[in-house]
Amino acid sequence: MEELRRAGWYWGSMNVAEAKERLQDTPEGTFLVRDSSHSEYLLTISVKTSAGPTNLRIEYQDGKFRLDSIICVRSRLKQFDSVVHLIEYYVLTCKDRKTGPETPSNGIVHLYLNKPLYTSTPSLQHHCRITINKCTDKILELPLPARLKEYLKEYQYQV
Repeated sequence: MEELRRAGWYWGSMNVAEAKERLQDTPEGTFLVRDSSHSEYLLTISVKTSAGPTNLRIEYQDGKFRLDSIICVRSRLKQFDSVVHLIEYYVLTCKDRKTGPETPSNGIVHLYLNKPLYTSTPSLQHHCRITINKCTDKILELPLPARLKEYLKEYQYQV
């Protein structure tokens, strides 16, 4: 949970209506993570789609996280050691996909995770850390002081 808090887009206790209100005027693909209001789940991703804000539960089982899904698909979904890693995977997967402002004519609503909605403005240091992580995964090899490398290693994600 500390890693998730450090990300800056974990909102904690928030109901569906509050999440919808926060996401209402944001671009498609904007998301936040909040505590789930469903007793069987810890967390929920709230994301703005072309049809408006929607919610995806995050399932936790056997020490791994994955998106909640119908049973026939569940075993094919990737599992992750952390929620931040799960979010990073789906953000990077969506990165190159084209998003459009309108709902497709066939009624299908595409789900894109593009931009986190931060609880407050992240520090310049955190932005720099994310930028460095986007450029390299070899933090220990960088010509930087040990203390700075430790800071970079505290959050090794691109989101």
